[in-house]
Amino acid sequence: MILTAGAAWGQPAAPGPGAGMDFFESKVRPVLVKNCYMCHSREAKAAQGGFVLDSREGLRLGGGSGPAVVEGKPGESVLIQAIRQEGKLKMPPFGKLPDAVIADLTRWVEMGAPDPRVEKAAPAHTYSEMDLQKGREFWAFQAPVAPKPPRPGAKQRAWVRGDIDRFIAAGYAAEGLTPVADADRRTLIRRVSLDLTGLPPTPAEVDAFVSDKKKGAFERVVDRLLASEAYGERWGRHWLDVARYAETNGRTRNYPFPVAWRYRDYVIDSFNADKPYDRFVTEQLAGDLLPAKGTGERNTNLIATGFLALGAHDLNEQDRRQNEMDRIDEQINVTTKAFLGLTVGCARCHDHKFDPIPTKDYYALAGIFRSTSMLSGLRQRPQFNAVYSDPALYATLEGVEGDSEATAARRATLWDRAMKIERQRGRKDRLQLRQVALQLGKLPVPGNYAMAVTEGKPQSCQVNLRGDAHALGENVPRGFVQVVYGERAQLPAIPGDASGRLQLAEWLVRRDNPLTARVMVNRVWQHLFGQGIVDTVDNFGKSGSLPTNRQLLDYLAVRFMDQGWSVKKTVREIVLSRTYQLGGTHQAANFAKDPESRRLWRMPRLRLEAEAIRDSVLAVSGKLDRSRPDGSPVFRWNVNAEANRGQGGRVQPWERTSNHRSVYLPVIRNAGSRFFETFDFPEPSETRGQRDVTTVPTQALFLLNDPFVREQAKNAARALVDEQKTDRARAAMAYKRTLARGPDARELDRALSYVHQAREEASGDDASSSADEAEVEAWTRFYQALMASAEFRYRY
Repeated sequence: MILTAGAAWGQPAAPGPGAGMDFFESKVRPVLVKNCYMCHSREAKAAQGGFVLDSREGLRLGGGSGPAVVEGKPGESVLIQAIRQEGKLKMPPFGKLPDAVIADLTRWVEMGAPDPRVEKAAPAHTYSEMDLQKGREFWAFQAPVAPKPPRPGAKQRAWVRGDIDRFIAAGYAAEGLTPVADADRRTLIRRVSLDLTGLPPTPAEVDAFVSDKKKGAFERVVDRLLASEAYGERWGRHWLDVARYAETNGRTRNYPFPVAWRYRDYVIDSFNADKPYDRFVTEQLAGDLLPAKGTGERNTNLIATGFLALGAHDLNEQDRRQNEMDRIDEQINVTTKAFLGLTVGCARCHDHKFDPIPTKDYYALAGIFRSTSMLSGLRQRPQFNAVYSDPALYATLEGVEGDSEATAARRATLWDRAMKIERQRGRKDRLQLRQVALQLGKLPVPGNYAMAVTEGKPQSCQVNLRGDAHALGENVPRGFVQVVYGERAQLPAIPGDASGRLQLAEWLVRRDNPLTARVMVNRVWQHLFGQGIVDTVDNFGKSGSLPTNRQLLDYLAVRFMDQGWSVKKTVREIVLSRTYQLGGTHQAANFAKDPESRRLWRMPRLRLEAEAIRDSVLAVSGKLDRSRPDGSPVFRWNVNAEANRGQGGRVQPWERTSNHRSVYLPVIRNAGSRFFETFDFPEPSETRGQRDVTTVPTQALFLLNDPFVREQAKNAARALVDEQKTDRARAAMAYKRTLARGPDARELDRALSYVHQAREEASGDDASSSADEAEVEAWTRFYQALMASAEFRYRY
């Protein structure tokens, strides 16, 4: 079974619940409303071309030229052909859309053109007065109240180990389910090691746990893992998905963020220190505004605000006002999805179509971010598209060494020269400026630079009618999302001389905020069970999923706050539950009633993420470098060279040349690692609390053919041949190192037969090959087979 590399092969998995709908609302609908509805909607006097775009059906039916959209096939979609202006039909008639917008619409079609519109479209803009009081009746907008854990029945009392199990057992009773037996110890330690650290247990760790018969053996394993540096690297990476972390800008000009790694390290350190989540939230939104005990804390707080500066922005956008509103929109999206699990960005052009979020609420938040200055290091559309990196657009850390005197003088001289050249504008100047840009870009980035935000000019924001940055409606005072707080709630007042970010953070982490704690504990649950109590982890609104066990969710949320917003304590309580420690065996009667195990009558089998697979390969080979690298390879790039073009900016195969943990590899927008892309690494330009999971033959084939995997298998084989003297001992140890268990009798026989054949083939392939080389090659092939197996790629 294990040597079958393609076990669990199949078709790509369907996107998760609700996936793509928020993309439509934030990226697609606003474009259609602004650019298409005047001619292609039911509100238009006469639908041009005989088709409308203001309904799902209208898009698919199209007109005389065929379907406007063919799901998954942008090349066959008339809409995409028209906006690309590739054929006779060129739309919109007033000029081609920006490349970034065309890319968004193309991606939407590739996703299958998800579209929630089933009713006749509303007018392009409405100012409806929403019934917020009625909206607050929705479960997600009611503050969680600690429920009393259900009393287990007589048959369940022995099974239950804690309050979590009491809620789960009540679900069993309601559905007539019986939990399967507990996982065996080898399965359990591999499961918890991968879940908490992203690394497999060593054979010694497995043997120690299996032989530890004292009470509390599993608790000791859990506490050891939670205390390890690997825990923060694993759980910090989960948060980086939410924070859309990347080290280049992406979009039309993919220039590097050479100091983004500071935010990455801040996140990892925060999880290892078990920083209270309410403090973690506050630092990321308003760390620059918090009092600090000293220089170190002040720098940490500033680095935390990199959360708001890491977004992908269109550096080619000529319209300064549009660029500002796009930047604000990106910050509203990441903030509300990450902390509230709401798609507030969908209210940019019109009142939210599903949730009671009026457009005014969007622009109340927009005022907060409009009053904030972003320090990403990159400037907008410089002359001749040459010098994008601007020293004035970085934050500066206190007490950290920056440029040497010589480098500082050189930088100033080159910058002054560049600015002078930017003010004539002939062909000769363009060439000169590019030469200066190349020299500037090669200078080392000062060690005291960081990405951050800071206070800007305090100002409110006017409603952008239909999302048009130049069609301005009424002025909206800075504020928060109304439906999330009660009518009589005492809200933090935003001073006239402040942006409001600090007050926004204070509002988010109040105990009476119904979403912040729920959203985070749901994220934790999802990482441990593969599925959140609310499936749509980034969307708690009406277009998202209902909780499968609201009482359990509320219990976890209230307990999370009561325990000082400790993520580690929440993780610990969950993994010590009987529910988490169940086996994954099939049970026909349960399957008939609950085929997806939504009630958790067994532990789901989960495919490891790209990072955990790569790190496990390195751990098995014995070559994993546990140290934290100094910065990032991007730190040493030419900062005026694009990530995927030009001298000094070409993407390097870091996953093959670095043995550090995968969380420390550069994340390059628009030019991702082949290893990561094969195993569903998320698009790093948007919040992704839950990754897509595909199971396709190319994954196993990749592991069998990738040079990096081959090299690590060879490293593992060399060590194995040196340490173990018999084939039986070698086969047993190879299984223990890769799968945390020994082979059964049938697997051992197959392994010995496979190695014998591989040894003969290796000897025959090269007559000059020594017996030792043939031996290493045989075991290299065996290790590769194990690494390509479904059991290695999954945790059970």
